[in-house]
Amino acid sequence: MSQLPVIVGIGGMNAAGRSSGFHSYKRMIAESLSENVMRSTWLDLCYRMGILDPSQTLEQEHIDAAVAGTLVRQITHFDPKNIPINKHINKDASSSDPRQLEASFMSSRISCAGQIPEGFNFGDLYNSVNHPRGLSLAVYGASDLMNSLGLSWSDITSLVQPDQISVYASSALGQIDKYSMAGLVGNPLNGKRISSKMVALAMADMPGDFVNSYIANNVGTTTANLGACATFLYNLRQGVNDIKQGNAQVCLIGCSEAPIVPELIEGYRTMGALAEDQQLAKLDGTDIVNHRRAVRPFSANAGFTIAESTQFMLLMSDELALKCGANILGAVPDVFVNADGNKKSISAPGIGNYITLMKAASVANNLAGIDLQKTSVQAHGTGTPQNRVTESHVINEVAKTFQIEKWKTTSVKAYVGHSVASAAGDQFAAALGTWKYGYIPGIKTIDHIADDVHQSNMNILMEDEFVGEQGKDMDASFINSKGFGGNNATALLLSPSVTMQMLEKKHGKQSVSSYRANNEKISQLAEEADQRICDGNESVIYNFGTNIIEGDELSLSQEEIKLPQYAQAIKMPKAEEFGDYQ
Repeated sequence: MSQLPVIVGIGGMNAAGRSSGFHSYKRMIAESLSENVMRSTWLDLCYRMGILDPSQTLEQEHIDAAVAGTLVRQITHFDPKNIPINKHINKDASSSDPRQLEASFMSSRISCAGQIPEGFNFGDLYNSVNHPRGLSLAVYGASDLMNSLGLSWSDITSLVQPDQISVYASSALGQIDKYSMAGLVGNPLNGKRISSKMVALAMADMPGDFVNSYIANNVGTTTANLGACATFLYNLRQGVNDIKQGNAQVCLIGCSEAPIVPELIEGYRTMGALAEDQQLAKLDGTDIVNHRRAVRPFSANAGFTIAESTQFMLLMSDELALKCGANILGAVPDVFVNADGNKKSISAPGIGNYITLMKAASVANNLAGIDLQKTSVQAHGTGTPQNRVTESHVINEVAKTFQIEKWKTTSVKAYVGHSVASAAGDQFAAALGTWKYGYIPGIKTIDHIADDVHQSNMNILMEDEFVGEQGKDMDASFINSKGFGGNNATALLLSPSVTMQMLEKKHGKQSVSSYRANNEKISQLAEEADQRICDGNESVIYNFGTNIIEGDELSLSQEEIKLPQYAQAIKMPKAEEFGDYQ
């Protein structure tokens, strides 16, 4: 019998804050929540950002500082007006090669990005010396997930064979700062040496490699999927298929991206992809850039805004989740991926996204307990002139096909920017929060919908939309991604209530009742862990050089492999599936 992949935890960090405990989601809808509900999130941000210490009481001035230092805002990672560069000069025309280099500075036309909360030095939480920022973010994101589960990782791994765990994690761009690719390429030009670590640490598969080796101690399946802006969903698809097909019972999915570096920003700018300061100011009829409103999906806009983020998710088979009492946040029955086919250029949009969203809507339409009128779309919503036309047409045509009258649609990039590989992870973190606090975050950076947007069957939310206590009026959400090069993906995300209805039909009321009893303690432990972090007590899991297993410690037989530190053995595969050929 096929297993339903259920989500039992999320973790990470983006410009809105920490993903576990739904804190990044809460930051997005702060205006819609009470002071009492927001208090833990403000504490969490203030401690992370160094605004508050344990001797102080949370005051409005602290909250104001947290507000100012989160979401899309002016770049502070470097000075956009004084970026050091080398340029050629001609000092000696009689020389056989008169070109020489002279240090100079340039001013970037782009000064806003989706930076993680100001002042939060996540690398200080573990020994991160010479780690690229993207990898440090990955360590933090995976640790945040692990610390929020209410279950220890060893409790989970003791219930399954070691090869029944898979990890799919990556970045789309690789690591590109001075400790990785930028240093590899740039150091010789600047009189500095290349480190022996730069090539390895620059690879796009390193987020997964770090998680396997230093956090999860994983010996199961692993790979790094790349699909440009759809990378998170590409990784998720692997995990979903593993669980549905019985190849794994536990899947750790994630992405980490740290692209806020001058070279990459300039590269995207010359492509015409990013919103430049002058363009943003012109939209408002002024000479002053409103950094907070840089991203304006489905409205008058000028380009996307780059962002950094790390997002991780833990999937379990429905059977294992019920057995161990894990927190069930929702389920992902399927993720669809389709290419564009022939098109005008590699960067132009194509037909693939129509296919992915149609397939996802079809599955939802045929699942018992789901009313398509009670679903929403977390759009890719980059804030570019092209996206507002093409993606709105995709969503609108699918809505027409399935007779959805006003399909609730939003884009969280308005808050956190475009984090490339992690973008869909940002969308998931926001969508899951709806079933805790009841609101779909609206696109509050816009004041109108552009004339060329297709919206006859869409309701593009410009304010937070209440959909009932704990989102009871929202059965499912569609997570949509449109990646550069024709990488399209759509995931169907089921609400916790729909998920539990499906599990009760499959396993029976008694099994679900037993699960709920077991889950009470798990939920309490998760809430207590979250409160400790909100109060400033946070740690990162990073097991470098510990519990290493050597080959001579394995016990090998034709039936199984026994490993020290693992409760269960790895059973050897049989050739039964090829019986018809023998």
